[in-house]
Amino acid sequence: MATFIRINPADNVAVAIEPLHKGDSVQIGEELIVLAADIPAGHKFALKDFAPGEHIVKYGYPIGHAREAIARGAWVNEKNIKTNLDGVLEYTYRPQTVTLDIPKSDRTFRGYRRADGSVGTRNEIWIVPTVGCVNGAVGRLAEMLRAETKGEGVDAIAAFPHNYGCSQLGGDHENTRKILRDLVLHPNAGGVLVVGLGCENNQLSAFREMLGKVDPARIKFMETQKVKGDELEEGMRLLREIYEVVRKDERTDVPVSELRVGLKCGGSDGFSGITANPLLGVFSDWLTAQGGTTVLTEVPEMFGAETILMNRCQDEATFDKTVHLINDFKEYFIRNEQPIYENPSPGNKAGGISTLEEKSLGCTQKCGKATVRDVLMYGDRIKTRGLNLLSAPGNDLVAATALASAGCQMVLFTTGRGTPFGTYVPTMKISTNSTLAANKPNWIDFNAGVIVENRTIGETCADFTDYVIRVASGEKVNNEKSGFREIAIFKTGVTL
Repeated sequence: MATFIRINPADNVAVAIEPLHKGDSVQIGEELIVLAADIPAGHKFALKDFAPGEHIVKYGYPIGHAREAIARGAWVNEKNIKTNLDGVLEYTYRPQTVTLDIPKSDRTFRGYRRADGSVGTRNEIWIVPTVGCVNGAVGRLAEMLRAETKGEGVDAIAAFPHNYGCSQLGGDHENTRKILRDLVLHPNAGGVLVVGLGCENNQLSAFREMLGKVDPARIKFMETQKVKGDELEEGMRLLREIYEVVRKDERTDVPVSELRVGLKCGGSDGFSGITANPLLGVFSDWLTAQGGTTVLTEVPEMFGAETILMNRCQDEATFDKTVHLINDFKEYFIRNEQPIYENPSPGNKAGGISTLEEKSLGCTQKCGKATVRDVLMYGDRIKTRGLNLLSAPGNDLVAATALASAGCQMVLFTTGRGTPFGTYVPTMKISTNSTLAANKPNWIDFNAGVIVENRTIGETCADFTDYVIRVASGEKVNNEKSGFREIAIFKTGVTL
C-alpha cells in the first residue's frame, strides 16, 4: 500500500494514506521531500515552498491560499490555509461535451411495481402525522401493528414523527406539506395511514387535495379530534385494512433503469474525495448510462466546485436553474447574516479537510462526469431521468430526507467519520477508510477504503454495483436492521 497520494499531476500538496512522521522522506517524481511535521492519515503536506497568498492546489484546482509562508514538507491544514471564496458570483455558461463510453446492461433488480408505474425497493406500511401534536399516537400505532402482525408479509412498519405542521408560515408551511406529500406517495410504501389532529395549520382536508387521486385501499386518513372514543382503536382498524392489502404485494423483475438513487456524504474526511466519493461517481455514471437516475444535493457543499457542474448542464436553461440554485442558497446565508463559507465542520477538519473548496471538490465527485439533466427545488419530485441536482442544505438528516422525498428509493451515504442514522428509505453507509469499516461494522455497509489498499476503483465498483442491486432487491442495510429511521424537514422562518 502506498503511504501517500498525489491526486492530480497539477497538485502542489499530497495526502498521507497512513500516518507519516517528522523526518520521514517521501519520493515525489525525482524529488525527495523530508517531512517537517507528523502528518495524520488523510491530511495534506506541502510539495513546495509557499509564499503568503499563493494558491494551494488539490484535485487539480485551487482549494484556498496560504495564510503565511509554508515550507516544503510541512503539514497543510486549516491553520495555514484560507478559502478563496467570497460572496455571490456571476457565472458564464461554458458548456463542456460529456462523453461516457459505458455499455448498456440488461441487469434487473427485484422491486415492487406500483399502480402508477413507479417502483419501490421496499414494501412497507408507514404512519405519517400531519402535525407534531400526534407524534405519540403514530408511534404507538406502529408499535401495536408490529406486535399484532410480527411484521410478517411486509418489509417494515414505521412511524415518522416530526415537529411541524402547525405554527408555520409561508415557505416553511409549504415545505412541510411537500415533504409529507412526497412521503405519503413514495413507492417504497405499500400503504400509509395519515394521522391528523384537527386544528392544525396543515389541515387534513387540504392535505388530501394536495395528494391528488390515491388508492383508498392503500392510503387512509384519520383526524383524531373527530374520532369518538379511542383513536388508537380506530387507527388499528384502518391499519389492519391496509395491512391485508399490502401483505399480498410481490417483488418482480424490474430493469435497473428504474432505480433512483440519492447521493450524500457526511462526516467527510481527507479520503472522501479519494475513495468513496469517486466510487459513487463511477456508479452514478454507470446507472445514468442505463437510463437510471441519481440526485446530488447539499448545495452549500457545491460552493467552490459549482462551475464544474454548471458547465456540464445539458443546455442554457438548466445552467440558469443551477445558477439560481447556488446563488439563492448564498442569499439565504446573507439574509440570516451568516458567513457563506463557514464550512467545513470540526470533524471534517480533524479528518483532513481544510476549506470549503476542498470539501466541495471532493463532495461533487459523487455525481461522476455525466451531464446534468435537471435541477429540483426543495420538495420537488424527480421528473427527468439522469443526473439531477436538488436544493437542500448539507445537514445530513434534512438532505437525506429531501433526497428520499424527491423519489429516491435509497440514499448512498459516504462517510469518513461514521454515523448510524437513516432516513425513511434505505440509507447505505459507505466508508472512506478501512479503519472506520473495521471499528463500526454496525454502521458501515460497504468499505471503499480498499481503493487505496489492494483494489482498483473499477473492481470495487463492480462489487458495489452488485451490492446496490441486492439492497434494491430487499437485502437490508444497517440502519434498517437497527430500526434507525427518521425524517427532518428544512425550516428557514418564523415559528408562531
